[in-house]
Amino acid sequence: MRTRVVVTGLGCISPLGNNLNTLWNNLIAGKSGVSRITNFDPVDFACKIAAEVKDFNANAVFGTRDARRMDRFTQFAVAAAQQALQFARLVITEENRDRIGAIIGSGIGGLTTLFEQTKLFLDRGPARVSPLLVPMMIPDTAGGMVAILTGIRGPNFAVAAACATGNYAIGEAAELIRRDDADVMLAGGAEAVVMPIAMAGMMNTTALTTQGNDDPERASRPFDKNRSGFVMGEGAAVLVLESLEHARARGATILAEIKGYGASNDAYHISAPAENGAGAAKCMKNALRQSGLTVQEIDYINAHGTSTQLNDKSETAAIKTVFGEQAYRVPISSTKSMTGHLLGAAGALEALICIKVLQEGLLPPTINYETRDPECDLDYVPNQARSAAARHVMSNSFGFGGHNATLIISQYSEVSS
Repeated sequence: MRTRVVVTGLGCISPLGNNLNTLWNNLIAGKSGVSRITNFDPVDFACKIAAEVKDFNANAVFGTRDARRMDRFTQFAVAAAQQALQFARLVITEENRDRIGAIIGSGIGGLTTLFEQTKLFLDRGPARVSPLLVPMMIPDTAGGMVAILTGIRGPNFAVAAACATGNYAIGEAAELIRRDDADVMLAGGAEAVVMPIAMAGMMNTTALTTQGNDDPERASRPFDKNRSGFVMGEGAAVLVLESLEHARARGATILAEIKGYGASNDAYHISAPAENGAGAAKCMKNALRQSGLTVQEIDYINAHGTSTQLNDKSETAAIKTVFGEQAYRVPISSTKSMTGHLLGAAGALEALICIKVLQEGLLPPTINYETRDPECDLDYVPNQARSAAARHVMSNSFGFGGHNATLIISQYSEVSS
């Protein structure tokens, strides 16, 4: 019998709040986390806005010594992991630590550290470069620091799959549990690249919107005809996954079940999605196949929905390919309209949001949806949250390099459907 994997803990650091309840309340209220950049002076940039994490004091969370040894993305990841462990009421002991692991991915990793140390190298020479440059820069440091600070000794590595990273991390963590390499996995993603070189690079791919500087909260408009690019975000989200047997044995509160996971690649272009959404469609089909569910049983889709012309059209086409006429009946929303695009952390944050959808019976809206696009003609839950019972939900994440990953998350029931 296939091992069932359930979710018992959630944690997040996000542009809409640094805990689960604040994030959720802001999402349901349709609040935007986008504003003028404060991490640096964007005066020379065509895009001057981002969805930054606010009111996060790493020194207060970790102490000055530990905080300065972590890049901002690692700080976010560790803080989210600590929240998730506390939420799950999981006590780490000498007896269980070898069976608890972590997969925390990042699309880019410690670019802020690399950028600052490169400037130091160019200005003052190699002797002035920090010995902590490499460990602070590499993407797997997030999971490594979680292990160091908590004592978990199970499987531990990073996933890097661009903007699909978070879904890959959760999906692969679930597979580790299914093959009995761990009882518990911390899974998620972290990103913190609202900083000059990353903003310049993304801006020059023409992926970022440059039309929202005067009205930041309305800049991200997924599926709207007048969308003009995504808004950079930052943050982290971590889920505690357990085998059902382990969760039951310790009396854990079960929040949801990871029912399906699918992955694919477009094999098409380094940064643009295939126009017909073929790779994304394959990914969704793979997740449905693993879950054993039909398209009629999916009650909500959290779309990748970046607010770029190509992605939103391609994803809509993919959903139509997979769902057929049911595509016009399933509600879809892009929470990136409010959170911005967290890159490697996006899928993890959106999986966390999907679990709240299952618990609360509320669908977060796609805000800033004003003008219908004939090529994006599905139900995107425009502008207002909606009450709707949901038993099974789908979450899509697609990334540069053609990487696609889909999760299907379900309400937990004693009997597997």
